[in-house]
Amino acid sequence: MLRESISSVVLGLVLSWVVLRFLPGRLPSPRVVFLTGGLGALFGAYLTHSTLGSGHVLATPTGAVLVGAVTLSLLIRPRGSRPVRSAAAQ
Repeated sequence: MLRESISSVVLGLVLSWVVLRFLPGRLPSPRVVFLTGGLGALFGAYLTHSTLGSGHVLATPTGAVLVGAVTLSLLIRPRGSRPVRSAAAQ
């Protein structure tokens, strides 16, 4: 389980690096992106391992990458938009 956890965090960090490389202007700070990717992949590995059980060598990293990609996709902002302030903040 420890090896799965470490490998899933590494996969999440690699995925975060790829996303930062291809979408540099549409993401928040790199610290947030790396944290989200690593934790999302770790949660994906935990979820896959809990669902399928141990012994699924290829399914656990696949689940980690998929959940990590989904969590990173939540950080992407639309092209050319600025953050919108709420009416209460103005």
